[in-house]
Amino acid sequence: MGRGARETVLGTLGKATILQIPPELQDLALRFREAVWKRDTEDPQRKLVLLKYSDGNYTNYMEGRTRFHKSNFSLEILNTSRQERQLYEFIVSKGPEEKVWQIQLEVYEPVSDPSIQILGWALVNDSCTVTLNCTAERGDNVSYSWGSWDTSTLGLCSHNGSLLYLSYPLQNTSIACACTASNPVSSRVVTFNSSECSYEQGGNAGQRTEHLVLLVVVPIVAVMIITGVFTAAHLAMPIGECQEHSALAEDSTVHTIYSQVQRVESPDKEHTTVYASVMMPTA
Repeated sequence: MGRGARETVLGTLGKATILQIPPELQDLALRFREAVWKRDTEDPQRKLVLLKYSDGNYTNYMEGRTRFHKSNFSLEILNTSRQERQLYEFIVSKGPEEKVWQIQLEVYEPVSDPSIQILGWALVNDSCTVTLNCTAERGDNVSYSWGSWDTSTLGLCSHNGSLLYLSYPLQNTSIACACTASNPVSSRVVTFNSSECSYEQGGNAGQRTEHLVLLVVVPIVAVMIITGVFTAAHLAMPIGECQEHSALAEDSTVHTIYSQVQRVESPDKEHTTVYASVMMPTA
C-alpha cells in the first residue's frame, strides 16, 4: 500500500455513510498516534480538515455532521448529502513520512417504488399483445430489467430496459412479469399480471372504434351522398324547368287557395275547409 491508495464507497442520500480504513492503517495510527481526516473541496487548491487525532485524543471539526469511531478510526457521515460527494483522505504521520488512504465517496438517491403503464395493447388471434413501460419517479442512475419467478414464462418476460413487449394467449392467466428498478444503492420491484388484459378490454376498444366511425365517418359519407344527389338532380333538370324554378325563386309572393273537401265516410256529408299556401308566379 503506497501513497494515494484508493477505494470507492457508495453512499445513500439522506442516510448515514461510514468511511473505513484498512487494518494496516489502523495499526499505524495506534503506533504513531498522529492522524487526520481531510476532504477535497470545489477548490482544487484547498482541502477541508474534518478531524485530527493525536495521542489518543481527537478534535472533530464537523461535530453534528460527522462521528468519529475511535476503535477503528472510521468516520461516519450522519446525513449524507450530495455535497459530500468528494475525495476523502485518512493520513497517518510517521515522522517525516505520511501514509495516505483515499476514499472516493459517490452519493446516490435511492430508487422509489416503480410503476407500470400500459402504453398499448391489441387482441389478435386470441392473443394479447401489450407494450409495458416501467418507471420510477426518483432515483439516480436508475436501470430497469424484466423477469419472472416462473421459469416457464421467463422467456416471455426477460428484457433489459424499461419497455417490455409482451404477447401471450388470452386463456393463459398465470403470466406475471416483474420489473426491477435499481441503482448502486437500492432496488425495487413491481409486478404486472396478465389478467389485466381481457376480452372486456377488447370490447371497450371495439366500442371506441364504432363510436369513432359513427361520429366521424358516417356524417362525412352522408354529406357526400346528399351533395351527389342534388348535383345529379340539378344536371338532369330540363332547361325550361330550371328557368321556371328561377322565376319562382325571384317571386316570393305567396297566394292562399281555399278549397272544400267532402268527407265520403261522414253520413252528414260534412264539409271541411282546407287551407294551402303555394307560390304563384306574377304576370
